[in-house]
Amino acid sequence: MSCPFNQSALLNHAVLPLDWLLGTWQSDEPGEGSFPSIAPFRYSETLHFSHVGQPVINFMFNAFHAESKKPLHRECGFIRFQPGTNRVAFIIAQNSGLVEIEEGELIGQQLTLHCTTLARTSFAKEPFVQQISRHIQLKPDGRLEQTVSMALEGQPLTQHLHITYRRTD
Repeated sequence: MSCPFNQSALLNHAVLPLDWLLGTWQSDEPGEGSFPSIAPFRYSETLHFSHVGQPVINFMFNAFHAESKKPLHRECGFIRFQPGTNRVAFIIAQNSGLVEIEEGELIGQQLTLHCTTLARTSFAKEPFVQQISRHIQLKPDGRLEQTVSMALEGQPLTQHLHITYRRTD
């Protein structure tokens, strides 16, 4: 039985500009997390970007506590392009009950995204996230860097996470 997520399918031309993301990435050293309302923390993370030949990239992000290796946060979803442009959208579901759409631009090997839509379960934990922005870029040394900023009720948009990754496959 073959795996339905086999990457032997040809990459759809609509997502060719993101071929540099494909594969598995592992944090090369613990990332840094902070926010005014929480104690700073360190985490490790694995990113996996794949495709099945459709005009989307599939992704899964799994974060773990740097020392205890306890699971912390998961995100999964899809990346789409607006046809004929460099406009990109991340459609994301988080294990916290938050669902979001982030839209932005791909310039070279840099993605800059801002949340346009947020939805949450009716029993989501407060304070509620109000805004998220994300910057992902491939560095000249081949490492992938991600910075995530977040705003909560009563808190302005503030850098929340910063981490770098190395490709593992």
